[in-house]
Amino acid sequence: MKKLKRKRFFQGDFSSPGEVGADPFVIKEGDFKFGQLKDASYYTDWTEHSFLSGNQHKEIVGRTFSLKKLLPIKIFIAVFILILAGRTAWLQVARGAHYSGLAEGNRLRIENIEPKRGIIYDVNDVPLVSNTANFVLSLRPIDLPVDELKRDELLRYLSRVIDGLSEVSTDSSDAALNLVIDGPSFQLMKDALSKVKLRSLEAYQLLFIRDSIDYDKAMRLILERNTLPGVIIETKIKREYAYTATKLDGSSADLSSLAHILGYTGKITDEALKRLGAQYSLIDYVGKTGLEYSWEKELKGLNGSRDIEVDALGRRKQVVSEEDPVAGYNLRLSLDIELQQQAELITKAWLIKTKTARASVIIMNPNNGHIVTLISLPAYDNNLFAQGISQDDYDKFLNDKNHPLFNRSISGEIPSGSTIKLVIAAAALQEGIISENTSFLSNGGLSIGQWYFPDWKAGGHGTTNVRKALAESVNTFFYYIGGGYKDFVGLGLDRLVKYMHLFGLGEETGIDLPGESSGFVPTKEWKEEAKNETWYIGDTYHISIGQGDILTTPLQVANFTAAVANGGILYKPSIVSALLDEHNNLVKNIQASIIRQDFVDSYNLQIVREGMRQAVTAGSAHNLGVLPVTSAGKTGTAQWSSKKANHAWFTGFAPYENPEIVITVLVEEGDEGGTVAVPIAREIMQWYFTNR
Repeated sequence: MKKLKRKRFFQGDFSSPGEVGADPFVIKEGDFKFGQLKDASYYTDWTEHSFLSGNQHKEIVGRTFSLKKLLPIKIFIAVFILILAGRTAWLQVARGAHYSGLAEGNRLRIENIEPKRGIIYDVNDVPLVSNTANFVLSLRPIDLPVDELKRDELLRYLSRVIDGLSEVSTDSSDAALNLVIDGPSFQLMKDALSKVKLRSLEAYQLLFIRDSIDYDKAMRLILERNTLPGVIIETKIKREYAYTATKLDGSSADLSSLAHILGYTGKITDEALKRLGAQYSLIDYVGKTGLEYSWEKELKGLNGSRDIEVDALGRRKQVVSEEDPVAGYNLRLSLDIELQQQAELITKAWLIKTKTARASVIIMNPNNGHIVTLISLPAYDNNLFAQGISQDDYDKFLNDKNHPLFNRSISGEIPSGSTIKLVIAAAALQEGIISENTSFLSNGGLSIGQWYFPDWKAGGHGTTNVRKALAESVNTFFYYIGGGYKDFVGLGLDRLVKYMHLFGLGEETGIDLPGESSGFVPTKEWKEEAKNETWYIGDTYHISIGQGDILTTPLQVANFTAAVANGGILYKPSIVSALLDEHNNLVKNIQASIIRQDFVDSYNLQIVREGMRQAVTAGSAHNLGVLPVTSAGKTGTAQWSSKKANHAWFTGFAPYENPEIVITVLVEEGDEGGTVAVPIAREIMQWYFTNR
């Protein structure tokens, strides 16, 4: 190694002790070699080697720390890099789709194009509903101003517009102040936004605020939308129901009974959104009740879509692509609107006359199960609900003791009264319990021990066969064939229950309307479990004449009457007869659906029909004898309360030889079927066979 030459590194006041003025940090010439150091490994190529002059021995200036002290720093850096890499992987892989959606949502938006909702027509293609514009205000939270003060200023402006408020000036001693009154919509919007994270993927979804906004207010907001970031005004379809609140052909009567058939549309709920699927959004309107509900998907159609490019403020720049919607199907009903109107007029008149309030009328075609008329009174104006009913108006409906929102024609569970005797007579004939010539003596009732089971006619009806028993509604005859008496063995409970189910009692008919009830057929097991009582012969007698615990709906009574009229086919009732496209071209006929058939021989049903015919010619329904066509029927009086009047029933069909219609009438608390239900049926059939 070469000897180091003397070299000055620094000049200054630094000096070694005892040598004032000596050059500091001077390396003197000598025979220094690296190998002379005790620990040469201590030095590296970047270390400085120096010896302080002025001493007789050499000193080394170098590092004063160990490399081992760098280890924690290295570990910290390594951990930091791992965390950074892991976070990057999380954002790119696990959450990549989420943030990609956020980024794409800043540029492209997909808008649904609502299809035209299908129209509902009666059997003669008379439209029963119409579509009108409904302006809906929504907010897109992601596009609203980030600054809370600016956001509140925007919301206040919206509130002033849609609530019809304006700035109010008031003078004070200091100055004239412009005070802004916060309308109810301001707090509504604040509350809605408080539930949304404003910088999340959720914030891209529209937030419904108000619907049914006045035209002029909606137009004002539409014209100003470029200055209202995050504010969306859309035109949705609103239903109007033509014959609920308006008059038909100049008549002074409305058709409120249609509300139970058509139902109404309203704002979608979270539950409905999950049930209906991807074609729907949180700002859509869907059927809530009636046909609007049960045929929702057919009426809805298929959404179109529009891809639009927006700027940073969410303002539309251009349409990238567009797919047209597919209009919903139109529905053609089996319902005859003129007959519906006349039946409602006649029924309302009799309700006023008898000082009653609740009634049901069902007219159906016995040859296919199609409903021609369905009336449940009292009813309601479904336009109130479609337009957005107030809480006060809704409370009035809820507190009405007659329950106008309740469709008693398909949901009312009522003791059947003597209408059930059609089923009991058919069952006894089919099981061979009786023949058409079997007779019993009716002398006023039957006695079993201390219990007495009366006929409705004091002194009885004399010798009675099945036809006379149906015509005059002889209870004694049905006590015999239902529960037996002395040596005569009747059907018994098990066979009674069997045939009641065969005729559709105790189960839903399957009509294409929501909310149908199944009625109730009691059994021994039910009574033991529910009442902790045994089944007595008196219970069998009671259900054999339609009393006791048996419950039926008016629709069930009409349906088993149709099965008797048509010779033994129990149809699934329906109101919709065909699906049409938007131009009213036929898409599909709704075929008659048979529940069951051939469960009773046709001749046995012929005997039952003859008994019903005799009820018109010489029995409890003799008022129908004035009709221009032959008819058959069965009256019923259902006892249900010791303090209130009986329910009045009638069910029948016409013409007798070739039935076209079945008609069932129920007047709750109407007293007797022959005095109120039969006259209603007579007037309705009189109009029908005169005009149809």
